[in-house]
Amino acid sequence: MQQSIADRVAEIVRIPSVNPLQAGPRSGDGGERDLALWLADRVDAMGGEVVVDDVLDGRPNVYARFAGSTDRALTVDVHLDTVGVENMARDPFDGAIEDGRVFGRGSVDTKATLAVVMHVLDELRTQGRRPGPTVNLVGTVSEEVGGLLGAARYAEWLGSHGQDIDQLVVAEPTSCRPVYGHKGGVGLEITVHGHAAHSSKPHLGQNAISAAARIVTALDVEHERLVATAPTTAVGTGTISVNEVQGGLARNIVPDCCSLFAGRRLAPGEDPGRVFAGLTDLVERSATPLDVDVVMQYGHGFEAFYQDPDSPLIHTLSDLAGASPETAAYGSNALMYGSLANEAVVFGPGSIDQAHQAVEWVDISELERAADIYRHLLGR
Repeated sequence: MQQSIADRVAEIVRIPSVNPLQAGPRSGDGGERDLALWLADRVDAMGGEVVVDDVLDGRPNVYARFAGSTDRALTVDVHLDTVGVENMARDPFDGAIEDGRVFGRGSVDTKATLAVVMHVLDELRTQGRRPGPTVNLVGTVSEEVGGLLGAARYAEWLGSHGQDIDQLVVAEPTSCRPVYGHKGGVGLEITVHGHAAHSSKPHLGQNAISAAARIVTALDVEHERLVATAPTTAVGTGTISVNEVQGGLARNIVPDCCSLFAGRRLAPGEDPGRVFAGLTDLVERSATPLDVDVVMQYGHGFEAFYQDPDSPLIHTLSDLAGASPETAAYGSNALMYGSLANEAVVFGPGSIDQAHQAVEWVDISELERAADIYRHLLGR
């Protein structure tokens, strides 16, 4: 008897896969490794081809391939990592099934999609059928934090192996609404260099915090300028916010150093390099006469994800889900895939509102709805 979708989600939730950058005492050991190896074993048992690709030491991507009956290829990207669990109000890995829901970390973000796609592929196998398109079920590491390294590695792997993709589905909890766009981003790591002095004689020093305050004010003004412009797409305009400030040696010392982090969200069409260069100039002018270092987080930025909402894939998912396409406020692995596929979409069961919460869950009705949609996508 085939395992239910809810039971599949519960089984996967019980395999901890907390991103190591957010690990704590309750996280378990090994990051995404155990889930990646579990997925590889299951794919092999289901008759699929599987590649386990170490992205970082002990943190592998998994590339599963199920040959189809047509010349089309569809990739479903599911990130294997979850956010941390230290804030959770119950056992984060119990996978409890109660009141029409499956509970636990990753249940909605985004082990639900992994379970749904495996369930539908398993159905086809037991019926003696191949999927319509060749299906690449890809488990990637390092999505929640760390620079989308798993998605970047998969994009490189595809290019080196000469594989083409017609359609790409990036799994996120979208309530089964197709998401056709979200913002990209550039992170600015800023260090202001001043000169220490006794606080009774501040004129003998150069106050790095004062210069940092001028930078914050300038970036706030830049944010207001951005949001006052007319957006070119439904994704909206760019934004910027200062999210971290650290400085000061003691209460009686003029600070000689202050560090800041500013996050710049990019609208479709904005170039990360150009945006970074412009903001660097603004920061340097604001810090004058003090010296300042500006470094791009991860060494690169991410262009926004945008797919024409009139594309066939978006229309198909909208029709199947009975839901209008929309844009999202959050980011996803779609930022790393660019023009990798002819069509791309962010899509999955459950609501983003349940993700990262102290109690995370996904409705079983959402799982069944997503399964019906994937039966069409994979079986046609």
